[in-house]
Amino acid sequence: MEQHVARPPRLRLAGISKRYGLTQANAEIDLEVGQGEIHALLGENGAGKSTLVKIICGLVKPDAGTIAWEDETIPAMDPDIARRLGIAMVFQHFSLFETLTVAENIALGLRTKESMAALSARVAETSARYGLKVDPARHVHHLSVGERQRVEIVRCLLQNPRLLIMDEPTSVLTPQEVDGLFVMLRQLAREGCSILYISHKLEEIAALCDAATVLRGGRVVARCDPRRESPAVMAELMVGRSLPRTNRLASAPGAPCLTVSGLSLPADDPFGTALRDIHLELRAGEILGVAGVAGNGQKELLAALAGERTTRPATIRIGSTVVGHLGAAARRRHGMTFIPEERLGRGAVAELSLAENALLTCFGQGFVARGFVQRRRVRDYAASVFERFGVVAAGIDAEARSLSGGNMQKFIVGREVGFRPKVLLAAHPTWGVDIGASLAIRQELIDLAATGAGILVVSEDLAELFEICDRIAVLHGGQLVPPLPVAELTASTIGQSMGGVVREMAHAA
Repeated sequence: MEQHVARPPRLRLAGISKRYGLTQANAEIDLEVGQGEIHALLGENGAGKSTLVKIICGLVKPDAGTIAWEDETIPAMDPDIARRLGIAMVFQHFSLFETLTVAENIALGLRTKESMAALSARVAETSARYGLKVDPARHVHHLSVGERQRVEIVRCLLQNPRLLIMDEPTSVLTPQEVDGLFVMLRQLAREGCSILYISHKLEEIAALCDAATVLRGGRVVARCDPRRESPAVMAELMVGRSLPRTNRLASAPGAPCLTVSGLSLPADDPFGTALRDIHLELRAGEILGVAGVAGNGQKELLAALAGERTTRPATIRIGSTVVGHLGAAARRRHGMTFIPEERLGRGAVAELSLAENALLTCFGQGFVARGFVQRRRVRDYAASVFERFGVVAAGIDAEARSLSGGNMQKFIVGREVGFRPKVLLAAHPTWGVDIGASLAIRQELIDLAATGAGILVVSEDLAELFEICDRIAVLHGGQLVPPLPVAELTASTIGQSMGGVVREMAHAA
C-alpha cells in the first residue's frame, strides 16, 4: 500500500518582525505557503504586506524571526539567494528602466547570456501563450501602466519561479486579461509553483486562492479559506469593522462642463495610439466612465484633456471657454484638476514631502501671494488631506517615496478633490488601494459630483465604473464608442466593445 508523504511547505516564516523608527511594520508574523498553493496575503494599505514580501525577497532584513525554504532554514536571505531558490515577484511599483526596450529590461532581470534576438523571441512566445501581449522592441517610456504590468509578469514567468509573489497584478488589467492570468496561475500551481497573491479585489481572492492570511497593523489577525468566506467577511477581517456602501442619490445632470468636438491627434511616439474624431460631452454633476484595454488611447486622451498636449482652441471647452490651445496650468485656472495614472513622477515627486507635493498643484489656489509661498496655508491644506483620507505615513513632512502605493494614491486623490474643481479627470483612481480606502475614494467622487462637478473616470475596473458612473463609453483604437447610461449596459456589452467586436454598445435587454 502506497503511503502518502506530506511535503514540507515551500515557505515558512516564524516570528518575523521589522520596525522602522517608531513604526512597527511587522510584528511576530507566522506564515506558511504550501507547494503548489495559491495563498492570499490580505490587509489594508500600511498593514505590513509590502515589508513582509520584501523580507521574503531578501530586499529587507528582518529584526527578528526565521525564514525556512522547504524545511531548510535560510540564515540570511538576500536577493541573490532568493533568485537561486526560485523566488520571483511582480511588484506593484514597476522596476523598469524607461529608456530601455522591453527585451532589454527583461534581460537585466534575468541576467541571461542569450542573444537579444533569442530573448525577444522567447518574450513574444511567452506573452502570446499567456495572453499578455507585449512587444519586445518597444521602449518602456512609451507603454501604458497596463502594458508595463504585463512586462513585469512576463519577466517573472521567464524565470521559471518556484514561488511567485504578485502584488496587485490585476489592478490595470482588463476582465479578459484577468481571466487569462488566472488560467495561467492555476496551471503554474498545478505544476508545483507556489503563489503568494496580494490583492484588494476580494472576489478575485475567493475565485483563485486556496488559503488566506490577513494582516492588520503589522500582525496576523486571521487565517481563512477564501473559498468558504464571503468577500464581506474578509473585508471586515482586514479593516476590523463593518464597511459602509457607497451611496448616491439620483439627480439630473446640469449643463455641459467639458465638451470635446472632433478631437484628432497623431500619436506622439511610434508605438502610441492616434486619437480619431472624438466627441464627448461631460455634464455638471455627472460621472462619465471611459473603459478600454490598456494602450487604446487612454493615455493620449487624458494628455489632450488635461492640457499636456494642445490642439485647436475650439476642440475642447471647459464650460463655454475654449481651452484646446491652453496648457495644463491654464486649464487648472479654469477649474480642471487631474489624477494621473502614474503616482510617482506625474502625480507626485518622490523626493519631496507631502506638503511640498501639495504645493505643486495648489499654487493657483491662493497659496502663493506676491511671489511668496504661504507655507502655513500649504501645510494646513496638506494636513487636511492627510486626515480626511486617512493617509498612513509619518506625517506631512514624510517624503512621497516613503508611502505605500495605496497611501500615495489617497493623498493625490484627496489633494485634487479638495480643490472642488468644475471638472475632475481621474485615471484609475483606486488602483492598488485597499477596499476600505477604495470605497472612501469612490464616495468622495460621488459627493464631489453632487456639488455640481463633472468627473471623467478612465478605468479598466468595470465593477468600479458600474458602481459610480452615470454613463460609460469605451475607447478602442483611438476611437470613442458613444456612452450609454449604466442602467442600459452589461459587462458583456462593454467587454465586446473593449475588444473591438462592435463599434456601438448595445442596450441591455
